[in-house]
Amino acid sequence: MKNKSKHLGLVTKKFNEFFLVDLKNNENFGNNERFLCKVRKAINFKDQFIYVGDEVVIDNIDLESKRAVIKSLIPRQNLLTRPSVANISNIYIVFSVAEPELNLSQVNRFLISAESIGVEVSLVLTKCDLISDQKRTLLLDKFAKWGYQAITLNLQKSDYFKNFLAELKQKQCSILMGPSGVGKTTLLNMIIPSLHNITAPVSRKIKRGKNTTRNVELFSISNQSYIVDTPGFNMQPLEVDPSLLPNLYSEIYKQVIDAGIRCKFRNCLHLNDEGCNLNKSFERYSFYKEMMESFKSHYYQNQED
Repeated sequence: MKNKSKHLGLVTKKFNEFFLVDLKNNENFGNNERFLCKVRKAINFKDQFIYVGDEVVIDNIDLESKRAVIKSLIPRQNLLTRPSVANISNIYIVFSVAEPELNLSQVNRFLISAESIGVEVSLVLTKCDLISDQKRTLLLDKFAKWGYQAITLNLQKSDYFKNFLAELKQKQCSILMGPSGVGKTTLLNMIIPSLHNITAPVSRKIKRGKNTTRNVELFSISNQSYIVDTPGFNMQPLEVDPSLLPNLYSEIYKQVIDAGIRCKFRNCLHLNDEGCNLNKSFERYSFYKEMMESFKSHYYQNQED
């Protein structure tokens, strides 16, 4: 029997020309109702593709076969390109403190890449059972100066994970991002016990992990709260106007916005600009300077082309 009324749904998985869609905020069908859907051929999405995380309107719902038809696409808030997933509310940058060793330059690039998307960004440090409490405290202090209250996970202390899971359940749609080998798959298996993704050890030769996840899929972890199972290494391409880069560094943003620091020129890039009044003594300034020089060269070259 088909129900021809329209309902709002969330795309949780995509394969070939089919989509798995969860109904949202609907009491008529109960909780956790999921339908296998195809897009109505007569619908023109103006050359847009439908991605995991998209909100859609479905109709022609068949309760027996659990099939329906996607009628329309709701405008999305954001879209990640690698992996392709829409409407993320929170990004958790995941790095291990050991095995592989923490690379601060790489942590910075992941954080800035995530900040450019315009959602809430958090930092998660895994494998903290491999370091001393003193080193853990030093890392927490370091990243607090970067503007992040880092979440530390220790396999020997279950309360750390329970607190993290409780936080995730308060978010709309979260995604874990980070290089291979830092424990993302292990962490996802703990968050979603039924997932059973295969984990792989860190390569002794190249000192980094092997990609073990293949498909993008949303998993419900509480009422209206989802987490994305993502494939492998997923730092987003970072191409921004150089004038916007300072806004992605909290150390600069706080000086300019909160403290009211004013440079001689409004478009100051805080390098060797005349009349720059920025306090450049913060740790990440060397990362900022290197990134800005690279962006300037790439951006203005593209402008000329």
